[in-house]
Amino acid sequence: MFSFFKKNKPQAEKEKKTLKSVETEAKKSSDFKMTSYVNAETGIRFHFQFVSTIIDESILQKNVLPSLLSKNFHSLEDLKRLVPLMDVQISDDETVIEQKVFNGYALLRVESETKQFAFIAAQKDVGRNIAPPEVEFSVVGPKEAFVESLDQNLNLVRKRIPIKELIIEEFKVGKYTHTNVALLYIDNLVDVANVNTVRQRIQEIDFDQINDTSFIEQLIADNNNSPFPQLLDTERPDRVASVLVEGKVVILSEGSPHALIGPTTLVEFFNAYEDYFLNYGIASFFRLVRVFAVAFSILITPVYVATLTYHYELIPKDLMATLVTSRQEIPLPPILEALVLELTIELLREAGARLPTKVGQTIGIVGGIVIGTASVEAGLTSNVLLIIVALAALASFTTPVYKMGNTIRLLRFPFLLFAQFWGLVGIVFCFCLLMSHLLQLTSLGRPFLQPIFPPRLRDLKDALIRFPFSRQNKRPLFLRTQQPIRFQKKEGKEKLDIDE
Repeated sequence: MFSFFKKNKPQAEKEKKTLKSVETEAKKSSDFKMTSYVNAETGIRFHFQFVSTIIDESILQKNVLPSLLSKNFHSLEDLKRLVPLMDVQISDDETVIEQKVFNGYALLRVESETKQFAFIAAQKDVGRNIAPPEVEFSVVGPKEAFVESLDQNLNLVRKRIPIKELIIEEFKVGKYTHTNVALLYIDNLVDVANVNTVRQRIQEIDFDQINDTSFIEQLIADNNNSPFPQLLDTERPDRVASVLVEGKVVILSEGSPHALIGPTTLVEFFNAYEDYFLNYGIASFFRLVRVFAVAFSILITPVYVATLTYHYELIPKDLMATLVTSRQEIPLPPILEALVLELTIELLREAGARLPTKVGQTIGIVGGIVIGTASVEAGLTSNVLLIIVALAALASFTTPVYKMGNTIRLLRFPFLLFAQFWGLVGIVFCFCLLMSHLLQLTSLGRPFLQPIFPPRLRDLKDALIRFPFSRQNKRPLFLRTQQPIRFQKKEGKEKLDIDE
């Protein structure tokens, strides 16, 4: 399945770059700096080479140069004694120079030592502060979201799981970007097969750039031709901590404020993490509402087209009068009428998403009202279908995960075409095709429809409905964790009244 991947060779094997060749290429950039100094006591001459746009020069000025210029500095071996910094590395491997210099290290050379050089970490910390989640916002619960800094994101996870069993493996991915990618899991808990699968797929990625975890998701997914996301995308560190303890693996990437969770299932895409902060009865009700809304969003417009085209006898007499009145001056058949409105909704949604925030909100609201009213008054669409399409669009917004929401929007169009060709039979046939695809779909080799198929009654406790925490004493069966028991169930004790 993954034969299109090529083993990513280390950079040193691809091209042996010496110090001279790196200097020659780097000098073409204006932000590559070379400076020389002489120690006042020993007369040792040393040279710094660094990229000024990614180096915090104040670190060199305050913590490095005063010691090297005035103290008893004889050789590179004195660095760790003189320089009050933790990350100081001495090496004789010229093939790592490019990687280090362009990742925020200052290269230090001493004229009397031609075979050795030192790397001093002085990365410039540029990034945004931690802010509340924008996509997965919740009224109840933590208000922290991931940012574009991998170190900050790992810190947010470490704070929530302060144990030595939390393992973080880092990889360099991308021919040109050399993006830091982190694989997270809890040792002695996670299924080793899941870890090995993700590790192998990340190592086999051969792509020129990795700018976000979405790139990784598309490159390591089980089925790249499926419109369904096969790894769960989240911006919440509390959700990441929760799934790690559950026995899943997580992927984080430098420059991305989102994490990938796997293996995952279809029902998880309709569960908001806020459900766990609410009473289990209320959370279960909201989950069922979302599932109904998704089914309504996909099927209501195709059912309208199929009924008006082939199945008049299914419409009640009172409703038939309303439909006839609304459509008596409409020149278009139901399929064209529905497609015009659906495409108009998609255009408004896309325009609102691409424009600046304030303008986009105005376009979405005013555009929908003006175009909808004008199309009904012009006789191009019926007011009944306008209400149906608007409700379908509103129902699609209940999906908590943005990428799954896009899939739901796409699925309406094949259902519409099948409804036009074969009526309700076509809708059933399209549904069978959809189920056939979902039954074959996997996430890291695990069934995507679990726990519905294969049926796992134990896992249904946190699927379409949520049982109380006291009833969820076992981890999901499909994860095959090394520790399937979360906690030992205790026999309930009768509570005494306050006056007893």
